Amino acid sequence: MASEHIDTRLLEELTEQSEDLNSDALRITRGALSDFREGGEPGRRWWQRGATLGVLAGGAGVLSAVRAAAASPSASASASADDIRALQTAASLENLAVGVYQTAAGLPFIKDGNKTVAAFIAKTTEQHQAHAKAFNAAATAAGGQAQNDPDPKYKAVVDQALPTIKTPADVVKLAISLEDVAAQTYTKNVGQVSNAELRQLFASVAPVEAQHRAVLLAVQALLAGNAADLITIPVDPAKLPAAAGSVGFPDAFYKTDNASPITEGAVK
Repeated sequence: MASEHIDTRLLEELTEQSEDLNSDALRITRGALSDFREGGEPGRRWWQRGATLGVLAGGAGVLSAVRAAAASPSASASASADDIRALQTAASLENLAVGVYQTAAGLPFIKDGNKTVAAFIAKTTEQHQAHAKAFNAAATAAGGQAQNDPDPKYKAVVDQALPTIKTPADVVKLAISLEDVAAQTYTKNVGQVSNAELRQLFASVAPVEAQHRAVLLAVQALLAGNAADLITIPVDPAKLPAAAGSVGFPDAFYKTDNASPITEGAVK
């Protein structure tokens, strides 16, 4: 199986980098939640952090959204009904991602396969759990209910796809779809929510999902080309295909065409 040739050193490094990025994002998130709960004006420290996150994620569109949010007038820390719905929908997308990754972790070719691959999935699951907790904390702080259920639209997609999953490549394909929807949704939410604290929250999580997608796209391309053995450290540029440097970032600006509407996963 092609996945057996994946260099575990790369996956270990990607896991570490993903955790570093997520840790930075969660520090921004905690600050945004604190400002939101206290109703205070946020500082501008998050902008420098947000820019760094966007660069690491390779999401120019995410950075554009952050810049737009920074340029917008700061509203008070009160939240509208639409803000609460957006937070609940975000939590529903995170809940679904957690469920998919947990299911993937239990599949025989993952559970009994490469331990580093399993560790990568476990770490990504933890990150999505943290994101769901952050979105629900903001929703309840705003007077809404926590959303503990998965997004209904994409749960139907997942339920249809799960019986067809037979290989690691199938897992990667499904995960790419979910990470992309989350990244697009949070990028769009930055411009939809009504105050700066919530913009910080969405802008801190969106690049993490964009990074997940970028990594998965690169792995998918190499698996599809039966070239997983080319994932090595150090990289040998002479052996890599010409698209190796761009396959993880197919868009110059992160699109939001498939962003979920704020009502999609809201508590009914």
